[in-house]
Amino acid sequence: MIGYGFCGSFCTLSRGFLGMEQLIAEGRTILPLMSEAVYSTDTRFGRAEDWRARATEATGEEIVHTVVDAEPLGPARPLELLVIAPCTGNTLAKIALGVTDTAITMAAKAHLRRDRPLLIALASNDSLSANLANIARLITRKGVFFVPMAQDDPENKPHSLVADFSLLPECASAALAGKQIRPLFV
Repeated sequence: MIGYGFCGSFCTLSRGFLGMEQLIAEGRTILPLMSEAVYSTDTRFGRAEDWRARATEATGEEIVHTVVDAEPLGPARPLELLVIAPCTGNTLAKIALGVTDTAITMAAKAHLRRDRPLLIALASNDSLSANLANIARLITRKGVFFVPMAQDDPENKPHSLVADFSLLPECASAALAGKQIRPLFV
């Protein structure tokens, strides 16, 4: 089973869902996880209730959305792969620094302590500034892989990076094989 986490980069949630649905179409079994923000926040990009319904209908599984429910994912309920798509800069920083105060960061901690692969599809406006050190920290960590990413608007958002979500299925297969898809920055 693959864990698939959604964080509050609300403008890229629909791309994250398409990536999850591509994995399901390939025959993968998915356990959905949501940050508290995605689970409960309505935005101009969609209502929380609709995102929750889409996740449970697509996977047939209940959404993991609390720290308590995420903790067993490493020891008692191991996943073969954990995908976080989209992963915000906030969540990236917490994972890099070992902070476990959300369902997603707890799932990542629990998962990584079993030396299982973590795949991150970053979507963050501060990737090339405040979060660049955290990207570097995680690139060098065993078992952490990234979906290749690019600047989405270099003129108006010069520090922003967004993953190429269309590469999620290929990157998931590569991460399961212990490989990073290159080039990382496209």
